[in-house]
Amino acid sequence: MKDDKRRWYIVQTYSGYENKVKANLEQRIATMGMEDRIFNVLVPVEEKVFVKEGRAKRVRRKVFPSYVLVEMIMDDQSWYVVRHTPGVTGFVGSGNHPIPLTDREVAEVMGKIGLPADRKPKVELDIEVGDTVRVKSGPFEGCVGPVVEVDPDKGRVRFSVTVFGRETVAEAGHEDLEKVL
Repeated sequence: MKDDKRRWYIVQTYSGYENKVKANLEQRIATMGMEDRIFNVLVPVEEKVFVKEGRAKRVRRKVFPSYVLVEMIMDDQSWYVVRHTPGVTGFVGSGNHPIPLTDREVAEVMGKIGLPADRKPKVELDIEVGDTVRVKSGPFEGCVGPVVEVDPDKGRVRFSVTVFGRETVAEAGHEDLEKVL
């Protein structure tokens, strides 16, 4: 078969059964000889860093809870194998006609989960604009001031401090700050 018919489809599962469905489907693919029609089964997860009370915690989260992505060539036999896998409730689409993801959607999902080595996970901070922070290390160590901007993509926080009697906006990484209650 030609590879130009290979497409990614979204399969809905019972909540919390994504990894079990992936394992069951991979086993069914092998036992039913469907390797030439069903190629990849993926549970998209992303890694995030949560910062609370000055402590960073890495967490792996499912990008699409209750969904599994399947790369396959859609025909009656491959549809049947996927659809009748234990834990699968159906394909995303209209009626019995699954709709494949567009190339842009696939690239977006792969970009979210396929973190390049030089890209850091997204940071979620418990610090908001208006909160007061104290600098734990660096050139402004010991300074206290209000937060004026939060950049979770970079894990950076801009805050106002008084230096030599003047208000100055400084920037520091989340790991160098602690929230003052």
